[in-house]
This record gives sequence, C-alpha cells and structure tokens, in this order.
Amino acid sequence: MPTITSVEVVDVRFPTSLTADGSDAMNKDGDYSAAYVILNTDAEDIAGYGFTFTIGRGNDICTLAAQQRALPLIGRDVDELLDDLGATYRELKSDSQLRWLGPEKGVEHLAMAAVMNALWDMAARRAGKPLWQLLAEMTPAQLVDVADLQYLSDVLTREEALQMLTAMEPTRGERIAQLKNDGYPCYTTSAGWLGYSDEKLRRLCQEAVDSGYRHIKLKVGANLADDIRRCSIAREVIGQDANLMIDANQVWDVPEAIEWVNALSQFRPMWIEEPTSPDDVLGHAAIRRAVAPIGVATGEHGMNRVLFKQMFQAEAIDFCQLDAARLASINEILAVYLMAKKFGVPVCPHAGGVGLCELVQHLSIFDFVAISGSLENRVTEYVDHLHEHFVDPCVVQNGAYVLPSMPGYSARMHESTLEEFAYPNGTFWIGRRELAE
Repeated sequence: MPTITSVEVVDVRFPTSLTADGSDAMNKDGDYSAAYVILNTDAEDIAGYGFTFTIGRGNDICTLAAQQRALPLIGRDVDELLDDLGATYRELKSDSQLRWLGPEKGVEHLAMAAVMNALWDMAARRAGKPLWQLLAEMTPAQLVDVADLQYLSDVLTREEALQMLTAMEPTRGERIAQLKNDGYPCYTTSAGWLGYSDEKLRRLCQEAVDSGYRHIKLKVGANLADDIRRCSIAREVIGQDANLMIDANQVWDVPEAIEWVNALSQFRPMWIEEPTSPDDVLGHAAIRRAVAPIGVATGEHGMNRVLFKQMFQAEAIDFCQLDAARLASINEILAVYLMAKKFGVPVCPHAGGVGLCELVQHLSIFDFVAISGSLENRVTEYVDHLHEHFVDPCVVQNGAYVLPSMPGYSARMHESTLEEFAYPNGTFWIGRRELAE
C-alpha cells in the first residue's frame, strides 16, 4: 500500500507588481504568490499538488503553516486518507494547537486549504479523473459525508443537504453534456486593473469583446472622477447590452460605498464587489438595500462557512464569491454551495490570483452538474495571467471555460516554474537582487 513519504512546501512568487497586473484600490502592488504543497508518496504514479494564494510578503508564513498542517500526513497510508476525505479533513481540523491560531480563519485556514487541496488533487489523480468528474460521480450520501456542516444546522441539516443533492442526481449527465458542448460561462477582470492606463483599458476591453466575453469587470474605488471616466470608456467599448461589473476591494466604509456606487449607477453595473470590510455582514446588507437594483457581491475574503451562513441569513449579498484557496478546500466549499442553493444565491467564484482559475473551473462545473443545476446569473471569474506555469492550464474559448480532462485539480506547477520563481532563491529573484546591488 502506498504511503506519504514527504511533504514539500514552496514559497512561489511572481512579480506581477512590475506590470500593475492585479492592481486595485486596496492592493496596489501585489506580487501574485502561492504557498505550494507537494505530497510525495512511495508510489511513482501517485502524488498530490495544492496551494493557497497570497500577494507577496507573508507568503513565507503561509508556507510554514502549511508545513505544520501537513506533517501529520507523513507515513500515513494513502488509501486510508483518500477513501474517507471527510474523516481526514476532520482529523486535521481537530489539531487544537493550530486551530487556536484561527480558529478556522487567517493563516492557519489558508494552510488547511493548501494541504486539503493537495489531498483532493491526489484523490482525483489516483482515480484517473479531473476533480470535477470525481465529485460529480460521488453519491449524494458520499458528498454529504465530506461536507463540513458543523455550526450550520440552524440553516442547513444533513437531511436537507441530502435531499438537495438527491434531487439533482438523475439529471447530472444532461448537464455534463451541455457543458461539454458550451463550456461554463466566465467573465474577465484582465481588462480592468486599476493601474492600467486609459489606452490599455480601452484596448483590453475591445480584445475581450472580440474574444466573446459578455461580462467584464473593472476595479474602482481610488478616485470617483477616475472611476467615472474609466467606466465611460468601458461602456463605450463593450456597448450597452454587455454586463459591466465593478469591484472596490473593501476600500469603503458603508456610507461611502452607498454614495460612490449610486454615483456609478449611470453605467448600470451588474454588481458592486467587496464594497466594504469582508466581515461586515450588516454593512453589506445595508449597502444592498441602498444600491438596488445593483447587486452586491462578496466572498473572496470570506474566512469560513459561518461567515457565509450569516451573509445568507441577513440577505446581505446577491452573488456569493467563494475562494478555492481561502475556504478549507472541497469539504468547506461544499457546505457553502449547499447553503447558497437553499437561499437561492448564485455562486460566482473568485479567481483573481495565480492558479485560482485552474481550481475554480472544477468547482463551477460541479456546482452546475450536481448542486445548483442552473447557469442563471452565474459567471465565473477569469484572469489571463500566469496559466503557462501550470501543467494543466485552464482553457477559455468564446468567454467560457472548457471542461478540464486531465486527472487532478489542475494545481500542479512546472518544475521550471519552481526553479525560477521560488522565493527567495529562484533564478528570477536572485537576478533581481543582483540588479539592485
């Protein structure tokens, strides 16, 4: 029987701050980064790859935390771990000393995501299937056994979850066939980073329209006059029928958010994303009431399923934007999807970061196939950055994700990428230090 022999965690950083890729009102100079986990086994054909996402400094802290999270796996039987990923998750989660650092939030939760992502990747590789397919072939009972429903029974019981999944099971195949033909719809953020010039914004918006996108997102929140000008450019290029979304990345207080969004309402945004603190449930609810019919979207910094529970209970959001590397992998993500289904809130996952597009395509596909059964008001983020560093990069055609076909969670990076961008001793970072001397 194969066993896990070692864990490698690599601090990988890409210099996106040099080109303003990823820039917004709150995060002006991020270097897209990953605490990248490799679970090695004594079987040549079995390994697991996962990561969590940060934007530079502090990624080393996440790397150390992921190492601690993964240590209990060394020497363990692979089949025992993967045959019951619900039990494996609960075991790792029960480490009280690490849990105290959160609990279930912050660096220790990001680390949990990285390690569990690697285990789910390993499970799909062992099965010889892409992760979305592995999940879509699990029974409703197996999925409920995996989902972390702790603290949720006041809004979602195990029986309700089982009923929802069972109702969708007979027609899963029809929806898979639909996605194989049409893909899963996505929107692009790549045109609208805040640090781009007006000329670059105009050019990238036109390229997005020419590539088939009907949903385009712009960063806002630094200067209202600039936002009005940039939204005017975007509307001029994409036309009145395409969907424009705006994203403030948490920069406003509640009254300011309401005033600013209403000033931009002339451009008919589909949603305002992260208008205030990601933890402010009642603030989001107040903004939602005040800016309707513009929708409110948030979730990329949603620290755990309990925060999402409260967002749903308070009717605070119109769109749920969970993050594949902030929630504790599939186990917690499943719980949020199930609550979203019950409350009738579409899930449009966040993917503005290195590797996140590779992960969330699996989540959105599975959601449509097995949980929501709907594409109404559902569109998943896509950013056209850094995909070349992955062995199984996502593919987008005509504004839609093509279903991944390779085994795994699409999380594995090329060895050459690690050699170049591992921090601080990858060849790129050594070269940067030498230039500075």
